[in-house]
Amino acid sequence: MKREGAVAQQGTIDPWPNGTPVAMLPTMLFLVRLLGFLAPFAVAGLAVIGVAVTSQTQPADRGTLALIVGAAVVAGMTTTALLAWSYFGWRLNRIAQALERTLETDEPTHIREGGIPGERRLARAFNAASGAFLQVEARATHDRLTGVPNRESLLAILGAEVERAARHYKPLSVAFIDIDRFKPINDTYGHNSGDAVLRQIAHLVADGVRASDTFGRYGGEEFMLILPETMPEDAVQLAEELRVLVQREPFRIAGEQSVRATISIGIAGGRGAELQIDMLVDRADAAMYAAKSLGRNRTYLYRKLDEEALVRRAPISPERRAQATAIGQWASDTATQALASVLAPQPPHRGRPSDMIASLATGIGLEMGLPTEEIERIRIASLLHDLGKIAIPEEILDKPTTLSDAEWQAIGEHPRIGQVILEQASNLREAIPVVLHHHERFNGGGYPHGLKGSEIPLGARIVSVADAYHAMVHDRPYSDALTHEEALAELRSNAGTQFDPAVVEVFCNVYGAAVPPDGLEEVYRLHERARGGLAHLDVPRHEHPHLDDTTGAATNAKRPRRRPSRAREASG
Repeated sequence: MKREGAVAQQGTIDPWPNGTPVAMLPTMLFLVRLLGFLAPFAVAGLAVIGVAVTSQTQPADRGTLALIVGAAVVAGMTTTALLAWSYFGWRLNRIAQALERTLETDEPTHIREGGIPGERRLARAFNAASGAFLQVEARATHDRLTGVPNRESLLAILGAEVERAARHYKPLSVAFIDIDRFKPINDTYGHNSGDAVLRQIAHLVADGVRASDTFGRYGGEEFMLILPETMPEDAVQLAEELRVLVQREPFRIAGEQSVRATISIGIAGGRGAELQIDMLVDRADAAMYAAKSLGRNRTYLYRKLDEEALVRRAPISPERRAQATAIGQWASDTATQALASVLAPQPPHRGRPSDMIASLATGIGLEMGLPTEEIERIRIASLLHDLGKIAIPEEILDKPTTLSDAEWQAIGEHPRIGQVILEQASNLREAIPVVLHHHERFNGGGYPHGLKGSEIPLGARIVSVADAYHAMVHDRPYSDALTHEEALAELRSNAGTQFDPAVVEVFCNVYGAAVPPDGLEEVYRLHERARGGLAHLDVPRHEHPHLDDTTGAATNAKRPRRRPSRAREASG
C-alpha cells in the first residue's frame, strides 16, 4: 500500500514554459530587462528629436508633425503595453500551472524561485502556502497519533470503492481490526505506553498490506482495512497473515519494556451492486465482535443466516443466559477463594485476605454509585491486593527494624508479582489494574509506575484507602495499632498527597461515626446489596478490638513504634 502519511516526492515547476531552449533563457531575460531600463532614455531621446525637428519645420507644417509624433508615441505606448502584458502573462503562466496542479494531484508542488524580484517573492509565498495547505489537509484526513487515514477519509475511500465495484461488477472486502485487551495495557502501563502500542501496530499493519489496499484508524483501538477487488475468502487469508504478524511482534513501551498484543479481525464483502457502505461496515463490525466473543486473536468471516438450515442459529434464551451467568459467577468466586486460601494461613502483614478491606472498599464503591461490575472488580482486588507478598521472603515482611534499600526494593515488587499471578487466571484479569496500582500515591510518589491523580485506576484508589485504614487499626511487627479516630485523622492528613481526597471524604462520611464492620458476613452482605442496587449505605456499628466499649478510648498500652507510623508504610 502507498503509505498515506508519507511525504510524496515533490513536483517542481520551472520558471519558463516547457519547450523553451535552455541556452536562450538568460539572453531573452537580459534583453527584456535591458529594454525596460532603456525606456526612460527612449522617452527623453524622442522629446529631444521632436524639439529639434519642430524648430526646423515651417510653422504651417508643425501641426502635421505634432500629429505624427503623437501618433508615434501612442503606437509606442501601445506596443510597450502589449509587450509587458505578454511578458507577465507568459511568466505568470507557471504560477497558474502550479495552482492547477495542486488541485489535481496529491503530491506537494514547489515553484523554483527565479525571475524578477516580485516574481521570486510570489514564488516564495506560493511555496509557503502550498506547505501549509498540505499540513491542513493531512490533519483533516489523517489520524494524528498513528499517521494513517482517519475515519472520515476511510469512509470517503470506501464510498468511492463501493461505487467502482458496482460500476464494474468487481469484488470488494472490508476488515475491521480491534486490539485485544487494550484497556488493561492502558491501565497497567499508562496511556503513553498504550499510545506507543497503537502507533506500532498501525505502522506494522500498514507496512504489511498491499499497495492497492487502504488501512486507517476507525476509532479508539479499532482499525479498518479496505481491500479492493478481493473476495471475502481471499481477504481472510490476508487478514490471517496480519494477525500472525502482530502476534509475533513485541512492542516497545516506556522504561525499556516490551509487551505483546493480539488482534481480532472481522471481514465482510461481496461483489457488484449488492455492496453498500452501511452494510459492509455493520457486517464487518459484527464479524469482529464475533471473533472477540469466540476467544479473541482470530479472524471471523461474516456469513448470512441460513433460514432454511435444519438447525437455525438463535440468540441465547434468557433462562440459559441467567444459568450461564450464574455458573460464570460461581467459577469466578471459586477462583477467588482458591487464591485467597493460599494466603489464608499467612498473618495480615504477609498478605492474608482481609474481610474488612473488602467490606470497606465495597462500601466506598457503593456510596460513590459505581456500576455493579466495577464494585465486583474492586471487591475481588481488595481480597487479593497483596497476593504478590506470597513470593516475598518472610524475614523481610517480619523485620521489625528499618528496611534496607534492597529490602524495600523487594517489598515494592509485590504488586507486579500479583499481576503475574492474576494474568494466569483469565477470569480474574479485570482485577489486575487495581492489584498493580494500589500502592500508587495521588501525588505521583508511589510505585510501581509513579502514576498520579486520575491516572490511577479508581478501584486502586479505593483499595489504597481501605488497606491503609486496616493496616493502621491493627498491630504490625513494625507498629502498634491506632484508634479509629487516629486512623481517620491520618487519612485526612494524607488526602491529596497519598490518597484521593474524594475517596477519603466518602470513607470518612460513611465510616466516621462508627467503627467499620468486619468479617466475611459483612462482605457478603455488601456484595449482595451491590448486585441488587443500593441508594445509600447504612453502616452497622462495630466494636473495634482496641476500643473501650463505652468511651471509645484506647485500652491497650502504647508500645514504642519500631518504624515510622506513616500511612504509606502502614499499608505496605
